[in-house]
Amino acid sequence: MAIISTAGLALTFQTRNGPVEAVRGIDLTVQPGEILGFLGPNGAGKTTTLRMLTTLLRPTGGAATVAGFDLTRDPAGVRRRIGYVAQSGGVDLSVSVREELVTQGRLYRLSRTHAVARADELARDLGLTELMDRKCAALSRGQRRRLDIAMGLTHRPEVLFLDEPTTGLDPGSRADLWQLVRRIREEQGTTVFLTTHYLDEADALSDRLVVADKGVVVAEGTPSALKLRYGGSADASLQDTFLAITGRSIAPEDTAPVAV
Repeated sequence: MAIISTAGLALTFQTRNGPVEAVRGIDLTVQPGEILGFLGPNGAGKTTTLRMLTTLLRPTGGAATVAGFDLTRDPAGVRRRIGYVAQSGGVDLSVSVREELVTQGRLYRLSRTHAVARADELARDLGLTELMDRKCAALSRGQRRRLDIAMGLTHRPEVLFLDEPTTGLDPGSRADLWQLVRRIREEQGTTVFLTTHYLDEADALSDRLVVADKGVVVAEGTPSALKLRYGGSADASLQDTFLAITGRSIAPEDTAPVAV
């Protein structure tokens, strides 16, 4: 049974200039334990789709279930079972790594004893132990991203949503994050829903890719299958494959109109 399933998932923003269809009807499924790469050029609707699936935006059409819970009828049930790491992160720079992790545990209603134990466990798993008493403001970008992911894993979610997790990181830090994502899936069985504008990252990490354009899904399959079908060879680059699918290059961000 799919852990994420959508049918015609859509969102129309009402703007001063009239309605704008940010997402026109996304159909996709994600299997338990899968790493899914969700790709699209600027304006494709990928970040809007991710925000709907994480209950941050309410769909205006279609249906979806996440971890067995209906997205619109039981958003609280969805939130209890997902972790979300946003592009901008959510770290309080004025506190220590330990304080941030313990506070996150308390927000998920863990007892203080349990929150402290969970913080130590996450620190061991994500290579943060030696940084626990350091102020978050003193962390490198790579260290801060590891902390963002640790916070997203505090409650042991079934699905982890990662929105552009390695933007701005140096190559070494990116490689470290890739290893971490693989380990989260392999050791904990966590399903990972990944948006990224780095096509090498999508190619390296994803079991399967879904490509969206103009608010709908236009292609899906394993990286090798998409390369063979659209790039003409299993050895084709994902960049050339993506261009063949969409006719456009991938862009760093996907922006949506502001609702008024």
